[in-house]
Amino acid sequence: MAKAQDEIRQGAVEASLPDTPPPASAAVDALPAEIVSDSLASYLRTRAARIRSGDSGALPVLLGLVVIAVAFQIWTQGLFLSPGNLVNLFIESMVFMTLGMAEIFVLLLGEIDLAAGYVLAVGAGIAAILVQKPGFDWPWWLAIIVALVCCGLTGAVWGTLVSRLHLPSFVVTLAGLLIMWGVMLVILGNAGAVSIASPILVNQHVLYEIVNGNIPPLAGWVVLALVVVLFGGVLWARDAGRRRRGLVAPPPGLTAIKIALFALSGIVVVLICDANRGSATSVVDGVPWVVPIVFIVLLLWVMLLQRTQFGRYVYAIGGNSDAARRAGISLAKVRTWAFVLCSVTAGFAGILYLSWQGGTSTNVNGGQYVLYGVAAAVIGGTSLFGGRGKIAQAVIGGLVIGAIYNGLYLQGVQVQWQLIATGSVLVAAVLIDTVSRRGTLSGSSTRI
Repeated sequence: MAKAQDEIRQGAVEASLPDTPPPASAAVDALPAEIVSDSLASYLRTRAARIRSGDSGALPVLLGLVVIAVAFQIWTQGLFLSPGNLVNLFIESMVFMTLGMAEIFVLLLGEIDLAAGYVLAVGAGIAAILVQKPGFDWPWWLAIIVALVCCGLTGAVWGTLVSRLHLPSFVVTLAGLLIMWGVMLVILGNAGAVSIASPILVNQHVLYEIVNGNIPPLAGWVVLALVVVLFGGVLWARDAGRRRRGLVAPPPGLTAIKIALFALSGIVVVLICDANRGSATSVVDGVPWVVPIVFIVLLLWVMLLQRTQFGRYVYAIGGNSDAARRAGISLAKVRTWAFVLCSVTAGFAGILYLSWQGGTSTNVNGGQYVLYGVAAAVIGGTSLFGGRGKIAQAVIGGLVIGAIYNGLYLQGVQVQWQLIATGSVLVAAVLIDTVSRRGTLSGSSTRI
C-alpha cells in the first residue's frame, strides 16, 4: 500500500516536471500539514506558510460565513442567530449540503454531473410512491434502498459513457438532466404530486419524521457524549498507534485540539437545538433527526475519500491522470464509481427533500438544485480543476448558500436578489480558487 502511494506521488511530480528532476520539497509540499509536522508549533508554522502561498483551504469560506452571520444578525436586529432560526437554517441548507457532497466526487476528478438535481427528484418520487397506501405500501427502509439503488444505476450509466467511451461529462450529464426530468414526470404521472404527510401510516410517517422529527433533549445529550467518547477514543488511539510504530501521524497537541473542537461544536449544536422553538403553549425542542443523519453521511464519505485506497486514487487522478495511469490505477473504474456515488448521494438528498416538504411534485426544479450543489462544493473550496477539495467543505458551502437565502428571506428581499447574491458569492469563490492555484504554481516554480 505504502509503495503504491509513493509511486503515485512520485509519478505526479515527474509528470508535472517532465524535463526537470523533482526536488524533495515538492513532494513534501503536496502532503497535508499535519503529516509533515512533528509538533503543534511546527504544524501552525506549516499551515501559515501554505496560506501565504495560496493554499488557504476552507479558511476564506469560514471567514465569509462569519461575515454573513454578523451582517445578517445586525440587519435582522438579532433574529438571524436566534436558536429557532439557526435550526431552520440548517434544515433549509441540508439539500444544498448533501448535493454539494455528491458533486465533490466528480469535481475532484475534474468532471461535473449536471443530472444530480433531477436524480434527486427521481429518488424522492420513487420513495414517495413506494410507501403509498393504497398502492405498493412498502416498508420505508426498503423504499429508501430501492430509490438509492435506482439512482446509483443512473450514475453508473453516466460514468460508463464518460470513462469507457470518453464522452464529455458536461454533455453526458446535460442529456441525463433532460432524461431524468422526463423520468420524474413519468413516475409522478397525471397527479403531479405525492404526499407522505399522513400521521397514521407508519411508513409515510417515518419518512416524514427524518427532517420534521426531533430527538428528545436528554437523549440528545446522551448521544452526543457517546459520539464524542467514540470519536475521540478512535482518533487518539489511531494517531498514538501510528506514532508508536514510527509512522507519520499528527502531533499529539493537534489531535487533542481536534477532539476538543469536535466536542465543543457538538455542545453548541445541542444547546441551540434544545431551546424552545415553538410557542408558550407548544414546546418544540431537541436536535432534529436530520442533523445526526447528515453527520453520519458526512463521516462515511470523509472516511471513504481520506482513509481508503479509492479516495487516494480519486485525488491522484484529479491531480494528474497521466501519473495515476502510470502508477497502475484503473481510471475508468474509479471514474465510474465516482459518478455512482454522486448519484447515490443525490438520491439521498432527494429523500431529505421528500421528508422536508412532506411530499414531492413535478414542480421540483432539479436544474436549480444541481447548480446549488455545484455552488456549495465550489464555495466550500473544491477546485473546478480537480484534485483539491474535501467533503466537509461542501457542508460549509451549503451553509453559506442557506445563510444567504435565509437572511434575505427574513428581510423580505425578493427571490431575484437572492439569486444574484448567491451567484456573486459563487463567482468570488471561483476567483479565490483560481488566484490560489496561480499562487501555488508560482510558488512551486520559485522553489524549483
